[in-house]
Amino acid sequence: MQKLNFPAYQFRFKSSENKVSIFDRIRKKFIVLTPEEWVRQHIISYLIDEKKYPESLINVEKLIKVNDLSKRYDVIVFKPNGDIFLIVECKSHSVKITQEVFDQIARYNLALNAEYLMITNGLNHYYCQMDYMDQRYTFLKDIPNYK
Repeated sequence: MQKLNFPAYQFRFKSSENKVSIFDRIRKKFIVLTPEEWVRQHIISYLIDEKKYPESLINVEKLIKVNDLSKRYDVIVFKPNGDIFLIVECKSHSVKITQEVFDQIARYNLALNAEYLMITNGLNHYYCQMDYMDQRYTFLKDIPNYK
C-alpha cells in the first residue's frame, strides 16, 4: 500500500479468498483493504493516537439522508453531548482533492452540522472550522486535540 502522510501505525491484516483485509478498531471487524480504506484506517489511528479522541466518540461509515438521498460518511467524531464535532471525508491517495470533494463534504454537513471538517487523500489534508453565524468556514493548520 501507498505510504501516507501520517505517522507509522501498526495494523492487523488477514488474507482470505485472495483479498487482504484490515482490522477496523471502531467497527471491530476486518474490512477489505482498498486504497480509501487504507486512508480511513490511518485517520482513525491519527484521531485516537495523536489527537487523543476516545474510540467511543468515533463513528465510521454510516448512512445519512441528504436532500432525500442516501449518502455514507467516512468518519465522524461526536462531542460527549452527542453533537457532531468533526466530519472526515477520505479519498484514495490517487484522488485529487478538488472543489467537488469540498462540495461533497459541505452537502453532508448540511445534514450533520459539524463544528470541524477534514478532507484527506492520505497525502494532503485540509481542515476547516465552521462559522454558522457568518455562514462561512476558516481553513486551519490542524484540528484541535481532544479536550
